[in-house]
This record gives sequence, structure tokens and C-alpha cells, in this order.
Amino acid sequence: MFARLPGWVRQHLAALRILLVFTVVVGLAYPLAILAVAQLPGLHDRADGSFVTRADGQRVGSSLIGQSFTDADGNAVARYFQSRPSAAGDGYDPTSTSASNLGPEDVVDSFDDPATKDDDESRQSLLTQVCARSQAVGALDGVDGRRPYCTASGVGAVLAVYHAGPGYDGRVTRVVSVNELCPTRPFLPTYAGLPVRCRTLTDDIAAGQRVLIRGDAPAHPAVPADAVTASASGLDPQISTAYADLQVRRVARVRGLPASQVATIVRDHTTGRSLGFLGEPAVNVLGLNRALDALTPARR
Repeated sequence: MFARLPGWVRQHLAALRILLVFTVVVGLAYPLAILAVAQLPGLHDRADGSFVTRADGQRVGSSLIGQSFTDADGNAVARYFQSRPSAAGDGYDPTSTSASNLGPEDVVDSFDDPATKDDDESRQSLLTQVCARSQAVGALDGVDGRRPYCTASGVGAVLAVYHAGPGYDGRVTRVVSVNELCPTRPFLPTYAGLPVRCRTLTDDIAAGQRVLIRGDAPAHPAVPADAVTASASGLDPQISTAYADLQVRRVARVRGLPASQVATIVRDHTTGRSLGFLGEPAVNVLGLNRALDALTPARR
């Protein structure tokens, strides 16, 4: 019967049969087979999201997705170990997993122009974000939060240096601290014999030579890198052992526990390198905080 049909009809029917076959195989059979495999012992919990539950059965998170331990205002709760920053949505949003996509050359902040009331043009550069986070962690945990190329106020220490000649040639005519909006007093009084000025919204920052000032921060900051930078996914549930160790004294003091006991709990929740040589040891923050709450529950 099909042999009597025109060629173009037979081609469309063949395409339709292929569509139906692949719909059944790829759209139904394959997903059902994967679901069946996921229910095998040892895989069931992982397939269902690796949820972490309390004794009463209430879910408190996932062992594979990080979360913030902050109050309603976004301030760190001192009794808990803090996670690393997250750029996924408003923080650790699995539906918006992403990185900030900011690189090491992102050092200039943008400020909002009051003349454009409907648009907020303010944006912190990656450098200023790192500086501000390091300062906040240092204040929370009682360590030196200074980092190279950061001001004492927690913004990027960046100058725009203007020259008399074309490009960056000739004598220096003006110097502006690009991340300190007027009337802020610049972090550096003078540069190349000229006073450093605060930035105004009319300054053409791109016309100046960009100069970063290292400052007197230690070569190896006390605050680890993962405490001030987000992961590529924005969902990592672990922190480095260095960041965990930094927080031990603060958590122990607030909870009224010996620091040695808290350090032991940190070690108990530390996983080694994958396959023994890939990556670095890491600490699961949710598991660690739950273990501490089992010892010293939060007062209600």
C-alpha cells in the first residue's frame, strides 16, 4: 500500500516512525531505566538529592549544596562555621547556579548616578568584593583582614593616573582614586608628587592609566582565598581546612566549648583528596554545624 504513495509522503511517514520510536526509547524507556538504577541500594539517597534531615524527619539541607549561616540581615551568625561566598542567585540557589564571571582585571567600581533615578548603576568590582569580604572575615574571626591592593576601608586600591602627552606619556597632571567616591578622603595622599583626588561621577576613568597600589598587606593573607571568592558553580558545600581552622576559636568561644574539641569535630568532617591525589582536603559546613548543634543546641 505504501509503495503506491508519492515519494515525499513515504519520506514523511518514515520520519514520523523514527520520531515515535526515539520518543519511546529516549523519552520514556531511558529515563525509566535510569530511575530504576537510581533506586538501587547505595544510590537511592544520592539520586533523591542527598537530603540531610533532622531526627524528626525535617529536611535541613543537602550534603551536596551549600547554604549560608546568616541572620535575616545577611550578617554571619557567630556560633556557626561560615560557608564560602556564592554567586548563584541570592546565594546557593540551585536553580541559578553560576559564577560571577568576573576576572582579575575587574578592579574598577561603578557608582550610581542620582540623575538616573530609575536605574541603579552601582556595581562592585571583583577586587572590591574580595577586599570587603576579607575585611569582614578578619573582623569576625579576629585576624588581620588586609590583602594586597586593598585600602583600609575595604575597596580596591586603584588609581587613574592622567598624563599630559598622548596615551600614558608625558608628565602626570592628575591622579584619581577610582573606587573612592567624593567626598571620601583618598587612601593615598599623593602620587608622583601630586595630591590624589577622590572620584566624581564626571571623571573619565578610562582615559587615565590604571595603577594598582599594593600597600603594606602581608604577602600571605591570614584570610584564605575561598573565604573571599565564590566557586564556579556557586553551590560548593565545602570550605578549605585553612578557612575552617580560622573559625575554630570564634565558634568555640561563642558555644562555650574547648577549641581543641571543636578542632577535633572539624577533622571528623574533613574529607581527603579525591582518589588520594586530586584536589585538596575539604570540610562540609552543614555536617560540621549540625554536629556542633548536637552538642550545644541554639537557645530558642
